[in-house]
Parts: sequence; C-alpha cells; structure tokens
Amino acid sequence: MDPIGSSCYNLHIEEAARATLEEEERQGGELAEIIVSVRSLTRYEGRNLKSMGPQIMGAAIAASYHFVVGISLAYSAILIPHLDTNFTNATSDDIIATKTETSWIASAIVIVAPIGGITGGFLMDGVGRLNTLKLAAIPSIIGWSTIALASNVPMLIIGRVLTGLATSWGTSPAIVYITEIARVDARGSLISFGPAYASLGMMVAFLKGYFLSWRIVAWLCIAYSLIPVILIQLLVQESPPWLVSKGRKDEAAKSLNWIHKNQPQPDHRPETLAELQLNLLQKEHQLKMEEQSKKGSGFAQKAKEFLKPTGYKPLLLLFGLFFFQQFSGIYITLFYSITFFKETHSAMDGYLASVLIGCIRFLMSCINTYMLRSFHRRPLIMVSGITMALCMTLCGFYTKWIREGTTTHNWVPTVLLLIYVITTMIGLLPIPWTMTAEMFPIEIRGVAHSIAYSIANLLMFASVQMFYTLQDWFGGIVGIQWFFAVISILASVYTFLILPETHGKKLSEITNYFNNSGFFYICSEDSKSKKQNKNKNVSRVPRKDVKQANNQNQKLIK
Repeated sequence: MDPIGSSCYNLHIEEAARATLEEEERQGGELAEIIVSVRSLTRYEGRNLKSMGPQIMGAAIAASYHFVVGISLAYSAILIPHLDTNFTNATSDDIIATKTETSWIASAIVIVAPIGGITGGFLMDGVGRLNTLKLAAIPSIIGWSTIALASNVPMLIIGRVLTGLATSWGTSPAIVYITEIARVDARGSLISFGPAYASLGMMVAFLKGYFLSWRIVAWLCIAYSLIPVILIQLLVQESPPWLVSKGRKDEAAKSLNWIHKNQPQPDHRPETLAELQLNLLQKEHQLKMEEQSKKGSGFAQKAKEFLKPTGYKPLLLLFGLFFFQQFSGIYITLFYSITFFKETHSAMDGYLASVLIGCIRFLMSCINTYMLRSFHRRPLIMVSGITMALCMTLCGFYTKWIREGTTTHNWVPTVLLLIYVITTMIGLLPIPWTMTAEMFPIEIRGVAHSIAYSIANLLMFASVQMFYTLQDWFGGIVGIQWFFAVISILASVYTFLILPETHGKKLSEITNYFNNSGFFYICSEDSKSKKQNKNKNVSRVPRKDVKQANNQNQKLIK
C-alpha cells in the first residue's frame, strides 16, 4: 500500500536479480549468453537526456497515478476533522461520524490492498502494464464520485474501499513497467518517480484541505485520475517484454523503436538497436518458457519451500518487524495527522503541519535511495526506533504539561512530531518493505512477497482501525504517544537481538544464515564473526607504535 515501501521493494528485487544473473553468468549456459548480449547492447545506448527522453517520459507518465495514490492516503486526515462536531460547526447537511465510523473511513483503503494486489497481478499479466493503469481509473473515478456525493458514512466507506482498490492497481504496474523499459543504470532513479509523486500528492492533499472543502477535493481527484489515462493513451507505448510474452512481435518492435528512437545506432551492424533488443527479448522469453515447461506449475514444491528454515524463518521475522512498524504510529500519524496534531495542542495549525509532513516525506523519499544503498539495515532501524521513541516520549510529556498549564512551549510538540516523521523515513518505514526482497530465496520470492505484503497491510488496517481504541486503553493522546515510544524501543531491541543483516550480502549467504542459525541473530556465527573481526582490527596495533607508546610512558614516569 505504501508507495515508498513498494518502490524500495522493487529497487532491491532489481539488485537481487542482478546478483542472481551474475551467478548464472559464471555458471555458463544459454542464460549466460543472453546476459553477455544484454551487456554488449548497453554500450550502444546513449547516456544524455535526449537519448533517454522516451524512457524518462514513459516513467514519468506511468508513475503519475502515484499522485492520486498520495492524495488517497492523506485524504482521511483532511476528511475526519469535518466529521467531528468537536472540530467543526456542523449543519444539518453535514455528515457526522462516531469515532468507530471514522476509524473505518481511515482504514477502509487498506483492507482491500491484498485483494487489489492479487487481482492487479493477474491484470498486469493478462491485459498489460499500461492497460492495468488505465483500468485503475475506473474504481478511482467511481470511488471519488461516491465520496463527493456522500450523504452518509457507508457511502464514504464504500468510496474509500474503491479508491483503495485503485491504489493497488495503479502502483505495482507502474513500477513493473518502468523496470522493463528503463536502462539498467537508470532504473533506480526512474523508479523513484513513484514515491516522489506520492509524497507530492500527500502535500497537495493537505494544502487543498486547508483551503477547500473535502467534497471539492474529491471532485478534483476525478480529474487527477483521468490525466494519467489520457497521457498513457497519447504518448507512451506498452512494455516490450510483455508484448513479446504475448506473441505480439510487431507491437513490441514498434514499442522498442519508440524507446530507442533517440539512441545512437550500432556501428557496423545491419540491425538497429531496437531490432537487436527484440531478438534478445524473444530468446529470453523462449528460454523462460522452456524452463517453465521443465519445472511445471510447482505449487506443491513452493509449499514445501515454506516448511524449510529459508521459508518460515524470514516470514516470521518479517511478521514481527511489520508489527512493530505498524504499531509504532508511523501510519496512524499519517492517516490521522490533522487530528493528531490538534490533540497534542501543537501551536501550528494541523493542516499546515500536515503540509510540512508531506514536504518531509517528499525530501526523504529522495534521500532514501542513497541511504538504503549505502548503510546497513540494522543500525538504521535501531537509530530510527530509538529516536522515534525519544520524540514520542518527550511529545507525550509536553502534551501533558500544556494541558495542565505548566508550560507555554506549545511549539515543541510540532518540532518533535516532525523529527519523528524524519526518523521514520530513514529506517522503520522503508526497510521492512525492502527486506521482503532480500530475505527469501529466488524460488519462492514472488509468493513470499505477496504473503508478506498482505500481512503488512492487514497489520496496517488493524493499527489504523484501532487508533481510538488504543486511546481509550492508554488514557488518551498522551498515553498513546508513550505506547508508540515503547513499541519503537521494542523495535530496536527486536532488531538488535533477532533481525539479521542483509545489506551487502549475497543471496546464498542469506540462505545459509537461515539454514544454519537460530532465531537470535546475536547468537549466530555471523554476529560472532563480526565481533571477532572488530576485536582483531582493534588489537592490530603495529609493534613500532607500541614501542613508541611505551617509551613515552617511561618518559612521563621519569
């Protein structure tokens, strides 16, 4: 559901696939021949903006539906305050909702995500990547129309469910399409269009919510849903690999000619770059079909894989990690951001504070690409969890003191909540999604990701749905902030004790870890070897330096 998480997943699927291909290349065979061919074609591709123009345009248009996704995710935050008599002067025409009803309005968009993910996958393979994006506009338009015309709470919930279905159909196909048309070294940058659009959509949603009524925002989203359809129809071509898989050779050739129209053509070759790519895609597809016919459907084999340590261990570990992610308040503070800011007695208007959150998510989604490639997973999560806990603990105290009148520093909760959002973005928000691509063996990665994705969304639904219940359990907004702090600390402890490091590890190394280790990472051989290496590095002091140090000590004693 979260577009940043989905994009992180796809980025690391790409990295994992690249590592697998390198292993296949070393082993030789037909696949190695194809890999060599791909790399030989890459040298012909231009690296300037003109030659990359069609790929950039295709990625920008395909990912543009993420803008509506961002608005959909943030919409409950601007809608819910208008349904509560504590925040608005309700008239007889306004819809009034109870806390239970508002929790359903907020969480309805998430509950349909697993269904949307499965149906979206079938649609992608059946009708194509771009056609699935076009189809996403249907539930989106119906959903936003239902919300705009709503006269009661059930209509709002139905509208949210439909926009949730559209969200699932409008995200994954875009990422897959970009992966299939983009040059290898530009893939990561082009995939980042998705989370950037989504963060921009959130920011725009909060900004429009400040100036416009929630019904007008819903009407505008109908136009936003149609724009990607029009642009796709007029300006871009379907994915060549998908067209080849369906035997539509002429259309695949047309698409490849469009993608490579500004590319320099190979010297001393009778074929164009597009023709060479088409031949390569056909060979690759034929090889895949042969492999598939040898292996069969493999459903029983996949089920057996989950009974192995490499199947059930990472699934259980990810369940725990996603539990801490969801109940640390990351998505609750998004779906209820305006309500949350108001209840903490923040000095800043809830809508403006939410606009700042959108800006922060936008900036951090850009920074994340670098951080996730450069830093280890475990330290990022632990730093993220500890800082989140500190922010929520202090914010809880300041909320309490402001209520009691013992302090007038009502700007502090705003600052603490914004720092909290920043720290969620460096660790506990993106990394669990990332690790679904890193932990599972290639044989079950697709199925395992679907299961982990569904678990994460069900936990997200539970956390968003239980916001008001948690407030009742823990004594209001102060107690729930301290609850988030406790969960954030537990996430860091869980990571330190149990979660293995996957950054910079080969797929075979991760598989061996799960086969040969227990559930506690700190007791594993991998953890012990790291400590030993660290101690060795510390103890490796040159004898000359030791001798000089002893002489200095003797002089000091004299």
